Amino acid sequence: PQRQGSCAQPPTKNVVTHMHLAAMAKTLGTAALLLLASPTVGLSFDVASTKNRPVSKVITLLKDMSKQLEKEAEEDEEIYDKMACWCETNDKEKTKSIADAEARIEDLTTKIEELTAASARLNTEIKNHEKEVAKNQEALDQATAIRQKQLAEFNAEEKDLLESISALKSAIVVLSKHHSALVQVPRAHAVAMAAMIQSQMRRHASLLQGVLSPSERRLVEAFAQAPQDYFDASPTFKQSYAPQSGEIFGILKQMKETFEANLAASQKEEMANQKAYEDLKAAKEEEIKAGQAQIDSKTKELAETDEKNAQAKVDVEDTKAS
Repeated sequence: PQRQGSCAQPPTKNVVTHMHLAAMAKTLGTAALLLLASPTVGLSFDVASTKNRPVSKVITLLKDMSKQLEKEAEEDEEIYDKMACWCETNDKEKTKSIADAEARIEDLTTKIEELTAASARLNTEIKNHEKEVAKNQEALDQATAIRQKQLAEFNAEEKDLLESISALKSAIVVLSKHHSALVQVPRAHAVAMAAMIQSQMRRHASLLQGVLSPSERRLVEAFAQAPQDYFDASPTFKQSYAPQSGEIFGILKQMKETFEANLAASQKEEMANQKAYEDLKAAKEEEIKAGQAQIDSKTKELAETDEKNAQAKVDVEDTKAS
């Protein structure tokens, strides 16, 4: 680097030459004095004649040369001072330049270490966020699969209960007409009713467990074997079996109410399951969104960090080479 000022440029090659001339000036001056003091010249002489003598001309010439050389010597001394100043300045600047380069290399080395550590940290954090996002996504997928299974089971159960309730309602309507009008139930209807009751008890055995007493179950079984005996139009026969047909009517109503209560409970449970799933889904989706945002942000930061690190390494090599 070049420094501005009087010492900015190095002196020319004439400096050495002028220094030699200054020494010659002193020698010539001394020679002139010796000539004047020479015995051949004499202590007393004619001034006018002396000026015309060759030796006088030489002396005059030497004096003029001496003055000129002394003047140039003074100029040379100034140039020499400039040269000394330039050397000193140049040395200081080189020393400072080297120190600055070493300091820059040290700073860049520290920066590279910090950026390398930051890059490793970001890579680890990105992997952790990716694992967390994958974990949340897996939990959401599992919850969705469970919810779909629950919904399918509920829909099947709801359909079954609705069909059973509808069948029991129809049977109750038929029996209500029989009791109120004291009319005989057609054999085909009685057989169909018995088959329906028997089917419902098999399909919903667990649901009816503890609802029907053993005697009621035996009554249903007997009704299924001979349904027409419970709905005979003969006065004597009807009077004999009327209480039993009334018990069948009561059992049908009890079964219907049990199915309706179970359906209501299932529907309520389905609503709760749906809400729980929606809450879980919303929470997991929010966690996944937040995790993905962290991944995107840290991936961008990682790219910038690696770019800075690479540039710092280039700067180190450039500084070393300069």
